[in-house]
Amino acid sequence: MVAELPLDEDGNKIVRIGHSPDPDDAFMFHAMTTGAFPTPGYRFVHELQDIETLNHRAMNQELEVSAVSIHAYPDISEHYALMNCGASMGEGYGPMVVAKQGISLDEVRSSTIAVPGLKTSAYLGLRLAWGDCDVEVVPFDEIIPRVLDGTYLSGLIIHEGQLTYVEHDLNVLIDLGKWWNGRTENWPMPLGGNVVRRDLGQTVMEDITKYTKMSIEFAIQSPTEALEFAKAWGRGIDDETNREFVSMYVNDRTIDYRDEGRSSIRQFIQEGQELGLIRSSFDVNEIDFIGAPEQ
Repeated sequence: MVAELPLDEDGNKIVRIGHSPDPDDAFMFHAMTTGAFPTPGYRFVHELQDIETLNHRAMNQELEVSAVSIHAYPDISEHYALMNCGASMGEGYGPMVVAKQGISLDEVRSSTIAVPGLKTSAYLGLRLAWGDCDVEVVPFDEIIPRVLDGTYLSGLIIHEGQLTYVEHDLNVLIDLGKWWNGRTENWPMPLGGNVVRRDLGQTVMEDITKYTKMSIEFAIQSPTEALEFAKAWGRGIDDETNREFVSMYVNDRTIDYRDEGRSSIRQFIQEGQELGLIRSSFDVNEIDFIGAPEQ
């Protein structure tokens, strides 16, 4: 049965989009949630929460559209399909483990590492790279402060922390994006994706995906207003850092995963299965990318 969406006063379907409070997500959804271009029959509203919360909300099928960690996708795949647009992929960069200067790799690997969530792709990447690790979950924007105050010897940083860590003279023990690049055929590291709920029906799923892609293209082509909007979610970053971070994760790959991006997702999940962090019954060959070119 196809789910009925609530309507606004003009009869448009109201679609809720959940995304992280970070600049790249805000940038890509800015145009469609502010009415910058026509979306006949639909009105999009955004709800901002950290990625780990969004992963769990998706498990409860709460939102029509959500950003989720690729690590979490197999848990929700029965109810959500991946869009072929909206990717966050590390093109030779990605989540990092950082520590104060002088802390050795052996010290870090034998201590508790602060991580942003057990369903994040960053955590799966860490486990793939370093095997079993002692970790504690810490809100992503508190990880650097907790490393600086000595609560943790090291932390796994995501979002704009991948740029701002240098301001605190922290040392990078591993860049998981570079590590994944070297482990594969130079494929980008899958981090986040956009999903759309299956019970909306194929037509609505394709419509929403189309408008999401248009929103990303609109922001890339006319970035000024979207960058200013995105900066509000960067926790005090300056214009240059904001622009640099957005360009890292909103680019041509965000418009279309392309073959190597889709292959990278399948391999990332498959390796997670081999590690026991993702259910073995999930078939990576059955992943459907809404809006992908027909093979």
